Amino acid sequence: MEDKGISKEQVYQMLREYKEKDLTHRSGRILGSMCTCPHPVGVRAYSMFLESNLGDPGLFPGTKALEDEVITILGGLLGKKDVHGHIITGGTEANLMAMRAARNMRNLDNPEIIVPKSAHFSFKKASDMLCLDLKMADLDEDYRMDTSSVEELISDNTVAIVGVAGTTELGKIDPIADLSKICMDNDIYFHVDAAFGGYTIPFLKEAGYDLPEFDFSLPGVSSMTIDPHKMGLAPIPTGGILFRKHEYLEAIAVETPYLTEDLQSTVVGTRTGAATAATWALLKHLGREGYREVATHCMEITHKLAEGVKEAGFELVTEPELNIVPFHSSEIPVKEIARRLEAKGWAVSLASYPRAIRVIVMPHLKEEHVDAFIRDLKEI
Repeated sequence: MEDKGISKEQVYQMLREYKEKDLTHRSGRILGSMCTCPHPVGVRAYSMFLESNLGDPGLFPGTKALEDEVITILGGLLGKKDVHGHIITGGTEANLMAMRAARNMRNLDNPEIIVPKSAHFSFKKASDMLCLDLKMADLDEDYRMDTSSVEELISDNTVAIVGVAGTTELGKIDPIADLSKICMDNDIYFHVDAAFGGYTIPFLKEAGYDLPEFDFSLPGVSSMTIDPHKMGLAPIPTGGILFRKHEYLEAIAVETPYLTEDLQSTVVGTRTGAATAATWALLKHLGREGYREVATHCMEITHKLAEGVKEAGFELVTEPELNIVPFHSSEIPVKEIARRLEAKGWAVSLASYPRAIRVIVMPHLKEEHVDAFIRDLKEI
């Protein structure tokens, strides 16, 4: 750091030069990310609350009131208004909090959790950080969690089972209703990771899509992850964790004697209220109708892309259930497909099980982007 600072104009110019090196969602070239362009209303709301810290909520009662309202709205969206939770940094923190709550509620010497092989890598972090033995359940022929495998893995040390509503790689919805019953029958904490599907499945169901139950309407569901910075269009980072019972939050609370609240349950201490404000603003501004339009439009683009992929000579791993299109080829290795697409300027990502290219059809992906992508696929 220099002794004397430089002008703000110089700073901004230097920042612009760094920014030009980044890809943008708006370009339509980012195909492998579950994040998207934040909605302008959310951006404005975020900037209005940059000073707020929900880690010390007594100083920011207005922001805390926004968070309480957001949790109620999201709970209602997911089947139960009277839930408890927080707006946090994202799905990883939410999943960590859920696993910590499950572990602390049982207090066993050798706690185990059961997750599908399709689970997000955050559960590996949770396993490592919380000293949990991670058991991986098999998937069925359609890449959903196999309930018979789950039942075989249950032991006296099982503190939690995790189902996914919108898997990261393929966008599949695990048999949440069956898993809910298994957990109730065995008195096991059940967490649903709906980081991706939480803002999509309810609105698609309202629009007439035949999708399964996956939320607090099922009595065995103990907690849920939902990410406003994915299909909710909120700025990054914005995540959400919802618990059926307040006692789950109490199980992970620590004393904070010098703050304005005595207890804190989140993983991070200092916690921006800007993300909460942005989430609240978008829920109010878009409403159910607006989010239905976002979700259904993404699915229309998804089906267009899936047909184009097949026309270009590639094979779908599975028909899209949500707005993810995974595909591969019997003639070209997946890594080679990715290399050729990247050479044409497309930022794709790879699914690991099975090996495939995965395209996530987020709201920033338009028809013209899909048309250009399909043309390049045909050339490949």
